[in-house]
Amino acid sequence: MERTIILSSLTVHGTDTAPQRLTELASELDIPTADLFVIAGHPVPADLLPPRRDAKVMRQFVYRVSHCDHSQLAALEIFVRSLPRVDAPGAFVQPAWPFRRPAETRFAAVLGGLIRNRGFGIHELPFMGLSLSTLHGMVWRWEPSPHRRQQLCAIAGPLGWTLPDLFAVADEPYSQEVRPVLHCRHLGRLFAAAVPLTTAQLIDTAEEADRLSVRKDHGAWQPVSHGFAEECPDFP
Repeated sequence: MERTIILSSLTVHGTDTAPQRLTELASELDIPTADLFVIAGHPVPADLLPPRRDAKVMRQFVYRVSHCDHSQLAALEIFVRSLPRVDAPGAFVQPAWPFRRPAETRFAAVLGGLIRNRGFGIHELPFMGLSLSTLHGMVWRWEPSPHRRQQLCAIAGPLGWTLPDLFAVADEPYSQEVRPVLHCRHLGRLFAAAVPLTTAQLIDTAEEADRLSVRKDHGAWQPVSHGFAEECPDFP
């Protein structure tokens, strides 16, 4: 079955899908298992959630990683996956909803859950060309709007989702003419790989990102306004 049909079906009938089947589908579709649980309306298992981490360190990590181009992101993902997994009892918990208001529409809840799966709040996301008020609105009430396609193109990359997949979940028509805004899914793949990392490991990864990107750390966070979406091999 075509993957977009599977994803669209999960958004409607996902609560009827057994957790084991969701795990199998996640492997088949190469989508984080925690994300499929969110889309299907299931609680995310504790062992798929990030540990408690310092929000300031998360913000620095996201900023510094965002300076890496595609080859550097690939090398950094290998580095992240080589780090030992720390088993800290009680460290993995279902985080509280980290946004201003609880979600009032289905896709707003899904979008907030995808962000939360990575240990992010709105302020930990990389700059995507969207205002903070827009982002808060997206995880509060996602309603029909002429800006929906642009917003999906902006958020898909940092989540590590392809545009066709995220459009299917959002029940939004997709066309091949649409492109990522600033960041493509390869940045988000790194964020997804980093979900199990501790605060100390995020610091190590940020230092490795600086080494790869030849960027000097000036000790101050600034939004990354460029990105490498135009060079993405997904969009020749």
